[in-house]
Amino acid sequence: MTILLRQRPRRFSRACMTLLCIAAIAMLSAESATAQQNCFLFFCPPGAQPGWQGMPDRQGEPSRPLFGGPDIPYSTIYAESSGEPFPVPALRLSDVDPAYLRRSVYYPTDEQPGTIVIDPQAHFLYLVEGGGRAMRYGVGVGRSGFEWSGVATVHNKQEWPDWYPPKEMIERQPEIRRMMSELQSGLGMHGGPRNPLGARALYLWQGNKDTLFRIHGTVEPWTIGKSVSSGCIRMINQDVIDLYQRTPVGAKVVVQSSRATAWRP
Repeated sequence: MTILLRQRPRRFSRACMTLLCIAAIAMLSAESATAQQNCFLFFCPPGAQPGWQGMPDRQGEPSRPLFGGPDIPYSTIYAESSGEPFPVPALRLSDVDPAYLRRSVYYPTDEQPGTIVIDPQAHFLYLVEGGGRAMRYGVGVGRSGFEWSGVATVHNKQEWPDWYPPKEMIERQPEIRRMMSELQSGLGMHGGPRNPLGARALYLWQGNKDTLFRIHGTVEPWTIGKSVSSGCIRMINQDVIDLYQRTPVGAKVVVQSSRATAWRP
């Protein structure tokens, strides 16, 4: 006598299903990381902007970014800016690690109020307010080989500045030449929504010498908190507009060594 045994359908336990989901998410994260590494540092095509891959640390995200002021949500602080000659779109908050969003922090220092202190290793810019506090902004800084440190002053400021890349940059990245045109001061790009200097620029000098380094906005907010630039300090456009309004010409700028021990309040 032959007995036919019917095979029961295989059922996955809840634990197995959880492991499969984790594996799928890991594969998607790896693909996103690859896209981020391949993204050109000045201009990424629409839709190529990689979002911040980590989960927001809500415990460390303050409900009151501006100390002692009203409770203003980040969606308002980073909303679309009106009254500008060019559009400043609202920041997609998922593009930036929340640790690098603007906030008022405890910051004891001997520097005078109004001084800008930049910590490249921690990717923070502090505007000293006095009373042991500072306004802290997240920044992108120079990649390996392009770091710099020292003391400078804000020699001048410009809204929607033209961009004149140094000859060395054009030689390293000849592909950017096709984006340039002959302007009043040489080969460059007019200020505007696609200009890599963004909505504002503060020009840093040491004595009578232009350092060629700037504090400026960026069209790539997802690079905030990273070491990607050719030495300049890049900020979210809404943040650099805020800093521009608070900082007069002649302000002192201290750029700490990137080898210094990072300190987060």
